Amino acid sequence: EVQLVESGGGLVQPGGSLRLSCAASGFTFSSYAMSWVRQAPGKGLEWVSVINSGGTSTSYTDSVKGRFTISRDNAKNTLYLQMNSLKPEDTAVYYCAKYAETGALDAWGQGTLVTVSS
Repeated sequence: EVQLVESGGGLVQPGGSLRLSCAASGFTFSSYAMSWVRQAPGKGLEWVSVINSGGTSTSYTDSVKGRFTISRDNAKNTLYLQMNSLKPEDTAVYYCAKYAETGALDAWGQGTLVTVSS
């Protein structure tokens, strides 16, 4: 059974930093691209970032470029999202998600809440 468990969310002041983690199990983590997706209060899902299976290629939505960094440790079956210079508009539940071979996201974690507020 595929399991994705996020951690690291919390309350942070504007300009602060947080590091999210996603522990993966139940599949060969190193074989699949992974993403972070977020959902702000009262809004729809927003794709944030993607990393390929080997960790050599990444991409970001424009609003987080230069502030967020996605990475992975395939030896530890863990995905990360380093978030710097956080803004109130980054407040959301952050989900990690796994890509299927089709290119669609086929597994999601339960999410971790990030609140950016003074």
